[in-house]
Amino acid sequence: MQLNLTGHHVDLTPALRSYVDTKIGKLERHFDHVTDVHVILTVEKLRHKAEATVHVSGNDLFADAVAEDMYAAIDALTDKLDRQVLKYKEKLTDHKGANRAKNVTQ
Repeated sequence: MQLNLTGHHVDLTPALRSYVDTKIGKLERHFDHVTDVHVILTVEKLRHKAEATVHVSGNDLFADAVAEDMYAAIDALTDKLDRQVLKYKEKLTDHKGANRAKNVTQ
């Protein structure tokens, strides 16, 4: 998995980079076909925003989160992405399973 991290009006410290890396790395536990992740961290006054685009095999997933703390925004972002990845994985397995069951009954 390739991780691209971009900061707008934010200094990307090594601690922030490692935090994003560990949180986004957890997505691979649920789905092995995550190829590329682009994370953008933005600060506008008191609003901290984290957004990410995840490229999986056959689709692109997008999520964003806003919080008063950057770490909280990253946590919310990874929760949203985790749900989307699980839903996408279930969609793939259900689709394949439906075709197999259909062929067996015929």
